[in-house]
Formats: sequence, C-alpha cells, structure tokens
Amino acid sequence: MRARQFRTSVALAACLFLVGSLVLPSMVQAKTAAEIDASVNAAIARFDHQVKGGAKFLATSKGVLVLPEVVKAAFVFGAQYGEGALRVSGHDFGYYSIAGGSWGASIGVQKKDILLVFRDAAALRSFEHASGWQVGVSGAVTLINVGAGADLSTMQINQPIVAFVVGQKGLMFDVSLQGAKISKLKR
Repeated sequence: MRARQFRTSVALAACLFLVGSLVLPSMVQAKTAAEIDASVNAAIARFDHQVKGGAKFLATSKGVLVLPEVVKAAFVFGAQYGEGALRVSGHDFGYYSIAGGSWGASIGVQKKDILLVFRDAAALRSFEHASGWQVGVSGAVTLINVGAGADLSTMQINQPIVAFVVGQKGLMFDVSLQGAKISKLKR
C-alpha cells in the first residue's frame, strides 16, 4: 500500500516537473520593456474579448496593473511569478512583478492574466508609492469572478481596487491572490 502511494506521488511529481519545464523557462529570463508591453496588450485584448464591457470598465479606471501570463506551479508547496505594467490613462507608468508562495493541497501548473484595476485615485497613489505592495496587507483587493459572457456594465462595482483573473490555462484552478507581493521593476 505504501509502495503504491509512493509510486503515485513520484508519478505526480514527474508530471508536474515535465509540465513545469514547458511553462517555467519563460520565467527564467527577465523580459524587456517591449516584451512586457506586447504581453500587456495581448492580456488586455483577451480581457476585452472575454468580458463584455471590459474596455469601458478599464477606460473609467484611474489605472490598471496588468500582469500577463503569471505562472503558478505547485506540488504541496507552490510559487507564482509574472511581470507586467501599470497603465494610467492608456500609457505605461511603470513595470512590476508579482511573486508569491503557498502551501497546502495544491498540485499543478497554471498560467493566467491578472488585472488589478484601481477605481480610486488614493488607492492608486498608495500603490505607486509603496516599495513592495502585498495583496490583502497593503491594500484590500476584491476579486471579481466573471464567467464567460459576463457583462461588467450590468454590475455595480464600487470597491477601490478590484482584480480580474482571465485567460487561465493549465492543470490547476486557483484564483487566490492573497499574500502575493508586487514589486516595481527597473526597465
């Protein structure tokens, strides 16, 4: 019985390693500003395509931090990382990374786009002036779960910071951002 559990654990770890080796190489090399900008534009296009009213919602925000293709991998202990840009009035205002760790009953690899939308100028200023901003500690973030075909124009969203997770691909479903640290990059 123990030998079977051991073999199963080794098989799962091997599968996770193989899938991770396909996804994680993009994390090893730091992206250039041009590569980040291209990824951000693609993530915004995916958001606009998947969420009705998304473009209008982003246009009415004070700023949006777009973290495209954030990779999360876990086998009991997990980690996530991604790089993106803060856009204010449609222009890049700075480049940022998100990193976090977790532990628990998580197994798999996932790639997702995270959009943190600042609806309040004070919340945006607080984020901009922080040396390291931690989700749930430095600022409360409301995660909006929108399904396929959801329409933001029919929702009343008044929170100062809201987050959307879109374009999820992979073998794990986890939309938690709690404890993730966002840091400014020099690009």
